[in-house]
Parts: sequence; structure tokens; C-alpha cells
Amino acid sequence: MSTTLDRTAIEAFITDALVELGVSPDDIVADAALDDLEIDSLDMVELSQSIKKQLALPVKPKDFDDIDTIGQLLKLCWSKAGLE
Repeated sequence: MSTTLDRTAIEAFITDALVELGVSPDDIVADAALDDLEIDSLDMVELSQSIKKQLALPVKPKDFDDIDTIGQLLKLCWSKAGLE
């Protein structure tokens, strides 16, 4: 039986992943711009691969092209997990 992801689990994963990329936990808020957090395109590719592998969500690096904020990133992941 597979474990179903919920919004809280996805948010925790994204927070941990961003911290691993060097973002301060205090800066991880929904309206924070990824550019302001110094998350570049290579970081986004790494993040997309982690999301695909660890959360088993069907994401591709291209899905992240128009993502500018943490909130948008979370919405994308929630959408891919069927949690819209």
C-alpha cells in the first residue's frame, strides 16, 4: 500500500530541500522570490530531480520554467500530487 502525500509533507520536503541548497529557514515563505533566495536554474533542476525521486511526483525541469516564488513551487507540487 502506498503512502499518500499531503500538503504538509510536500511543504516540509520543499523546505528541507531549500535549506540544503543554502536558503535560511526564516526566508522560506510562500511569497519569497526564488531569485532573491539565490536559487538559480541549476538549483531548480536539482530540486526537480529530488522531487521526482523522493516524492515520486511526475515533474520535469521544464515544469519549473515559470516558477518564481516558493508559493508557486508548492502549488506545482500539490497539483502534480492531485492536491489542488
